[in-house]
Amino acid sequence: MSSSSVTPAPAAPASVAAQLKNARNAATSGFVGTTLEYYDFYIFATAAALYLQPLFFPGEGAAGQIFALATVGVSYVTRPLGAIMWGWLGDVLGRKTALMACIVLMGVATFLIGVIPTYAAIGIWAPILIVLMRLLQGLSAGGESPGSASLSMETAPEHRRGFYTSWTIAGATAGLVLSSAIFIPLNLIPGDFMMDFGWRIPFLLSILVTVVTVYMRSRLQEPEVFEEAKEHHETVKVPLFHLLKHYPLTMIRIAGMALFILMVGLFSTFSLYYGVDVVGISRAEMLALITVSNLGTLVLIPVAGHLSDRVGRKPVFITGCVGMIVLTPTYFWALSSASPGSTLLVWIVGILLISFAYTASNAIYPVFFPEQFPAQVRYSGMAVSLMAGLVLAGFSPAIAQAINGEANNWFGVSMFAAGCILVSLICAVLTPETAKIPTAELGQRRAR
Repeated sequence: MSSSSVTPAPAAPASVAAQLKNARNAATSGFVGTTLEYYDFYIFATAAALYLQPLFFPGEGAAGQIFALATVGVSYVTRPLGAIMWGWLGDVLGRKTALMACIVLMGVATFLIGVIPTYAAIGIWAPILIVLMRLLQGLSAGGESPGSASLSMETAPEHRRGFYTSWTIAGATAGLVLSSAIFIPLNLIPGDFMMDFGWRIPFLLSILVTVVTVYMRSRLQEPEVFEEAKEHHETVKVPLFHLLKHYPLTMIRIAGMALFILMVGLFSTFSLYYGVDVVGISRAEMLALITVSNLGTLVLIPVAGHLSDRVGRKPVFITGCVGMIVLTPTYFWALSSASPGSTLLVWIVGILLISFAYTASNAIYPVFFPEQFPAQVRYSGMAVSLMAGLVLAGFSPAIAQAINGEANNWFGVSMFAAGCILVSLICAVLTPETAKIPTAELGQRRAR
């Protein structure tokens, strides 16, 4: 009797240590994998703002630039399809399988963008191939952040899900920083180097990105909560049908909350074009502003994630939305009023907008959204709902350019952004708090 009572004792600390190690591995893999995935995805946005119009869409006036910026949004069209596909794969066969496939598809599509001939060489086939590769990138991105977020959230300690899962979106931010930063030294090379070949270099480097990420993800382990669902035959054959039947309002609320993410496109793509081509600020300075602002985001995301574990998801998310609604018009006013050599206010407001306001909401959604669903449909629920909301966000640079037009209507652009973020705020108010609910019980208490 005494031996049976003392034998299990050493196992408990070892089990806790093993779970903590697995949680750290998942968070690290999520950070690295999402960094490299979104590096691939966002270098295209930078290229679209600065280089692709004369090379692939040589239209006259604003029309050519609208087409170039619209290619950023094209990838968001296939994101919902990717969400359905990867969500099914992740919920039925496993998170790791889906995440491995995502990064391989993204790496191949990105590398091929770097070798597509221009319009001058192959005519209409040039923009067609660009759009096709963007559609493949979108298909991949439809499963990346939802899969990484679900994996990190499911393996994290109960009381630290916000902190551990925040590293997934920190990786996406790191990818955005790299995608902007890599163009800065290339732009310092004189002459026509960038237009002739330089813009292709970040795309060609994606082959290294892919190899590193595949290695990292080969070491992942499936979450215990998912393995238990498989063992008890609780997986759902067609997750999308189950979601539409049992969680329609939840999916609508999450799609609405996701609208705030349009700030990425407006700040990193549209305002880059606007600052360079309309205001006359140098490309190097605008790229530096985007890079520095997102570096601040990278530092503060884990802080916001930790804060949400203590005070709840909703207060942090809603605070970020309020900040964005106030600061977005202020930023575009400052940018429209600036001139080369007089950009201090643009820097101050831009950093406040992205590093603080946007970060507060951005850090929370990777844990808040999947917490709304049970394990057997979590990947699909997160992916489909998020990607449905991101369709509008993806076209935000092109929409902003159309609103801005020849009249320099920065106020209209600001109101468009503020209106979308207001929808995010309202949906967050209507969404249940989940920070203190045990992981095994998430999504089980309600189905609507």
